Amino acid sequence: MKIGFVVGEESADRIGADLIRGLAKQSGAVVEPVGLGGRAMAAQGLNSLFDIEELSIIGIGAIVARLPQLMRRLSQTTDYLLAQKPDAVVTIDSFTFTNRVATRLRKAQPDLPIINVVPPAVWAYRPKRLEALAAAVDHSICLFPFEPAIFRELNGPPATYAGHPLMSEPHLQAIWKKGARTKPATLPVLLILPGSRRGEINRLMDDFGSTFAALKQRMPELRAILPVVPRVQKLVEQKLASWPHKPELAIGDEAKWQAFAVGDAALAASGTVALELALAGVPMALGYRLDGFTYQFRHLITGWTAALPNYVVDHPLVPEHFHEFVRPELLSRCLERLLTDTPERAAQMAGFDEVRRRMAVSRPPEELGADVILQTIADKVRG
Repeated sequence: MKIGFVVGEESADRIGADLIRGLAKQSGAVVEPVGLGGRAMAAQGLNSLFDIEELSIIGIGAIVARLPQLMRRLSQTTDYLLAQKPDAVVTIDSFTFTNRVATRLRKAQPDLPIINVVPPAVWAYRPKRLEALAAAVDHSICLFPFEPAIFRELNGPPATYAGHPLMSEPHLQAIWKKGARTKPATLPVLLILPGSRRGEINRLMDDFGSTFAALKQRMPELRAILPVVPRVQKLVEQKLASWPHKPELAIGDEAKWQAFAVGDAALAASGTVALELALAGVPMALGYRLDGFTYQFRHLITGWTAALPNYVVDHPLVPEHFHEFVRPELLSRCLERLLTDTPERAAQMAGFDEVRRRMAVSRPPEELGADVILQTIADKVRG
């Protein structure tokens, strides 16, 4: 079975690798992956057409600046997949790029089964994107339980919730097995997570450092851990040089999960890490600053929240702070309430139990996702 993949960033690469394994298990066939992927998919036999780091960009400004390069890669990817004649194509995340490939493939070969994984967050902004997705793909595999209903409401493609990859994350399973930490430690631990992209770090580190300093004045016994991915470690260390109080660095994925297992609360950039923290049972306050160019298009944001845990439980469980509200004096007081035994902390902990319950699935996400892909191929063959 030859499956084409169009993957644009590291998180999608991990999902793709899981799906290759799931397809082999559920079909009993040898799966030959072709197209675009990263290191995890390479370990499953994919020889990527080019380094997907080229596609790992965020913000409208960055996309505009690299548009000629992206257009060349778009044509190259489409032509390559058509020449490979796969049994199906799977696009994962990175909607701006992957759905354009899917659209060209659909036009060139209408009978080719195309399955999308990690559809665009139409519930947060630009719901019209769902029309383009529905025209390009046969089925969407969703990571959040609330998405299929939204797709039906907005006339999107058929959609199935197959579970988020985090639901089968071994480190989270170990935390769940150990049990929730309902009360903070006597000597509390704050996790500081300013993001994994250089732009995020540049925009947030100074404010997060000032927040930690203000919090240390209120809670002198507090210690902090800052998880960091190796590719931005030098930048983080440069930023830390000006901090009056230094957190411990936790470098790499393993160290990050170890920090999550002992953290009592977190100050984090808004993003997927909020869901990781919620599933790990770590109360949090979120902060974020858009880049200057993207900020001019903030009116396109239609969602009532940017925090994934809030969407899952459908109420403002986690506090969010954007731009002028990323204030150390405000954030430090919010975090103090989460680092002590308070109603605010108890409310988040109860909400995180609900997040986990709503996101639970009967089987591993890669198996459920593989079933959807195989069924879509079968339906397309039958016509």
